[in-house]
Amino acid sequence: MYNYYLAIVLAPLAAAIVAGLFGSTIGRAGAHWITIVAVGVSCALSLLVLNNMFWGGYESENISVYTWAVTDGLRMEVGFLVDRLTALMMAVVTFVSLMVHVYTIGYMHDDPGYQRFFSYISLFTFSMLMLVMSNNFLQLFFGWEAVGLMSYLLIGFWFKRESAIFANLKAFLVNRVGDFGFILGIAGVVMFTGSLDYAEVFASADSVAAQNIEVFSGSPWNAMTLVCILLFIGAMGKSAQAPLHVWLPDSMAGPTPISALIHAATMVTAGIFMVARMSPLFELSETALAVVIVIGAITAFFTGLLGIVQNDIKRVIAYSTLSQLGYMTVALGASAYGAAIFHLMTHAFFKALLFLAAGSVIIALHHEQDIRKMGGLRKYMPITYWTALIGSLALIGFPGSSGFFSKDLLIEAVRESHWHGQGAVYWIAYLSVLLGVFVTALYSFRMFFLVFHGEERMDAETRSHVHETSAVVTVPLILLAIPSAAIGWFTVQDVLFDNYFGDSIVVNSAHDVLGHMGEAFHGSMALFLHSVQTPVFWLAAAGAFTAWFLYLKRPDIPATIKDRVSGLYNLLDRKYYMDDLYIKGFAAGGRSIGNMLWHVGDEVVIDGLIVNGTANTIGKLAGVMRQIQTGYLYTYAFAMIIGLTMLLSWLIWFR
Repeated sequence: MYNYYLAIVLAPLAAAIVAGLFGSTIGRAGAHWITIVAVGVSCALSLLVLNNMFWGGYESENISVYTWAVTDGLRMEVGFLVDRLTALMMAVVTFVSLMVHVYTIGYMHDDPGYQRFFSYISLFTFSMLMLVMSNNFLQLFFGWEAVGLMSYLLIGFWFKRESAIFANLKAFLVNRVGDFGFILGIAGVVMFTGSLDYAEVFASADSVAAQNIEVFSGSPWNAMTLVCILLFIGAMGKSAQAPLHVWLPDSMAGPTPISALIHAATMVTAGIFMVARMSPLFELSETALAVVIVIGAITAFFTGLLGIVQNDIKRVIAYSTLSQLGYMTVALGASAYGAAIFHLMTHAFFKALLFLAAGSVIIALHHEQDIRKMGGLRKYMPITYWTALIGSLALIGFPGSSGFFSKDLLIEAVRESHWHGQGAVYWIAYLSVLLGVFVTALYSFRMFFLVFHGEERMDAETRSHVHETSAVVTVPLILLAIPSAAIGWFTVQDVLFDNYFGDSIVVNSAHDVLGHMGEAFHGSMALFLHSVQTPVFWLAAAGAFTAWFLYLKRPDIPATIKDRVSGLYNLLDRKYYMDDLYIKGFAAGGRSIGNMLWHVGDEVVIDGLIVNGTANTIGKLAGVMRQIQTGYLYTYAFAMIIGLTMLLSWLIWFR
């Protein structure tokens, strides 16, 4: 399997190099064919690895590929850890990436940066594969930073647009905050264990948990708590958890295919995967788990509310990504790591589907993205309509859809978790994910109804050209719609309750909520029958019905509500003023301090006092000295006598 692993990783890298450096030689067709074939090879081999791991009984493999350096016993190397968690992530990343590659042929057809875009997305796939397949923290950090770099390049792909440059700079800076915590966490791992290798670090976890460290004098912290919280700060940046979530909606400035890739299978899932991979560490710190679950709960509910007031079709879906990432994070904090990864998997399919469906609409409407200027597209775009419906139903957790199984059981796991009965942490988490179901259904079907139903609000010129998009766009939609609709039926029992992950995820027996739930459920149908009786189903139905009533039955009501609760609407429309805090507060404050240091430190002190001041002082001193230079010999003789007298007096006095 060693050669398979190398091929999976290196095929997208080789294709990216060829398309990027020789794009003008191989042409547009050459660029898309070489990258699609390469990612297709990675996808096929990843599915083979998943098959061998799950059905073939293959054991996990921990392989060292290349030792880069050894210093003071610390090994820095490239290696692969391929277990069931890795195999699942590899399959999801490569399949979604393959669909995005095919879709890009239609979406970017007329773009002058066609070859460059294919090079970037292929390199993005390589970066994510390096991250999920790593067996050590050094390679993890390489993949971590590589996906950050590629997101910067792709969000700002249309670099002549000011909004794109602002968005990629914002993503870069916000992620630097998270990455600062992440690299400190890795430094803590090295300090306490002396190793970067996962296996060695996990084997030393108990000894780390037994140590304390004084972050501030006289204030000891448990070493494992500190390390886990620092690592999680990195996850907050990559997976856009509050308050480091502000970059993700702005990432819509990039082309739609990259929005799908970032939101579904690559960058934002990196933080969720990392925490699940680090379960042997997080399970030893109750405080760290509390931080994780509370941050996830705040993100799940409050960012979901923002989706209700958005009018850009891609931004609505972006805020749904923020909310769903919050759900996954809550599951991690509840020690339901399997539920978080299962929701990550199903979310990758239906979120990629929704973004690509939105892109299909944008193409048909000549790059119009305002849902208030759409409507009635169902009859013009039947394939996009039905696939978008499947994606929307999966997102809200409609019974039987993939999102139904993953999301409903995630909420059930939170309710049954070890936090139950422990006060504020439990109620913050459980109520947030429960109420978030209604909010998700409301903004999802608000968008769906405004785009595909009701009156046609586009202008006559646009209406005359609306039609279904080409096969390179619709075929990926259909292929993503299939797992979005059905994959939950075939995988939920195996992945969540039959110990699919094995030793790749470690859970304290007192925290093993999925193991406890597995005793009550046997098979997909039993899970289905149980779930339709829970509040989740009725909250989702209520949210969808509310959207239908407000935006199809009585479209006059939303404007009235907006006027009557204008304060709340403005709060949501301004995104809780978080952008103002960061842009007008921190960023503007930093620039003000810089300007002050420039004017006071550079102009006044350095230039004014030191450089120019020294020159002026010497000039003035020279002017004074010039006055006593008379040119008469007796004046100089008199001065010499006075000087000698003073020197002799000093020598006699201090002898």
